[in-house]
This record gives sequence, structure tokens and C-alpha cells, in this order.
Amino acid sequence: MDIQVRQGALTEVPTDTVTGMDRRVFGEFVGPQGELASYAFGWTTGSDPHVARLSVGIGAGNPGGGTFHAVIFEHEDGHAFSLTDDPFERVPQGGPDLTADEARAHEDLPFIWWVADQVMQRDRRAWWMKHWLLRTTCVQTLEVFERGEPILLVRHDAEDGMWQLIGASDADGAAGKIGHLHHAVDEDQTLIDTLDLPPGGSATRTGVGSPWSRHFQSCD
Repeated sequence: MDIQVRQGALTEVPTDTVTGMDRRVFGEFVGPQGELASYAFGWTTGSDPHVARLSVGIGAGNPGGGTFHAVIFEHEDGHAFSLTDDPFERVPQGGPDLTADEARAHEDLPFIWWVADQVMQRDRRAWWMKHWLLRTTCVQTLEVFERGEPILLVRHDAEDGMWQLIGASDADGAAGKIGHLHHAVDEDQTLIDTLDLPPGGSATRTGVGSPWSRHFQSCD
């Protein structure tokens, strides 16, 4: 199935209290039959609870067109969406802002949820947001934690699901520090390409800015 999720701009603005960052991501969706939608999602670091926002727009200038708004929140081991009356962003393909009740009654709501799922799977910035939503923890070497070394190895353990961030020095389990994975990405956004590693996967690079090489455990 030919689906395109075209990643657009990322904006980052400090919050009014300068205790976090408001991040907003934009993009376009093209379905297998040429269906068009545009989207925006975002999250604010330093806020609690961890709830993200989403807007999906279709049918600009056409009857039935509109912009659907939802919140994204942690649910069980993943995330879930819930429609909201509160508009988040204006997007190019969108029409009038729909209330939650108007969106629930709209015949294209199943398409909107399909777009939302595809965006969460295919837009790399959504992986970053999801780790923020889930408060994913990771073990970092002391050198990485103290920002003395760049991250050259990212590992997602198969047994316990723990993420490991390792620099040039050998990992010392006794000196490892626990942190949140999204904080590491906040500091080095080149980590985004590793955030979809499955359990048992790892990625290495020779330096910051170098391409990641992905590796996977073989199944016996």
C-alpha cells in the first residue's frame, strides 16, 4: 500500500515560564488513492500530566471539510487518542474547526484515525513525542550522562526492554545513570532515527552527525 507521510516543519519555543519547551510538528499525508490530509502534533516539556495534542485537516474549501482536534495520552503500554473541542493548530488541508461532537458525527472520522495512526508510525518526530508520553527510561554511561561523550551506541534490550545510551568508553554497569530517553533526544536530536528500534535492536555511529548503522539480534 503506497502511503506517504511527508514530514514538515518543527518549531520549538520556550514556555512562558522558561521551564520547558513547546514543540509543534507539521506534515502532509497522501493515501494510496491520493487522499490528502495535513496534520500537526505537539507537546510541552515540563508539563504534567504528559498529554500531547493533534490536529488533522481534510477537504479545505469543500463541503464536509474540517479540522479534527484530539489529545494524545498514555494508555496501557502505548498511547490513545480522544477528540477535544479545543483547537490546537491550523493546517493547510483543514476546513472549519470541528467540536468533538461534530467530529464524532463526521463520516470521515475513521479516515482521520487512520491518518493519525500512520503519522504516529511514520513521522520520526512522533517517536520522540511518544517516548515523552510514556516517560521511557534509559541507562546512560556516566560519560554520556555528564555530557562528556556523545552517544555512539543505542541499544534496546530484548529481555527487559530497557534502553541503553553508550559513548566511546566501555559501559560500566556500576556507574550507569538512569534518565529519560526523551531528555537525551532533547539534547541531541540526531538520536531520532534510533527511536523505533525494536527490542533486541541497536544502532551505532562513528560520531555526531554520522549516519546510524542498525543491528538486530538473530533468532536461534
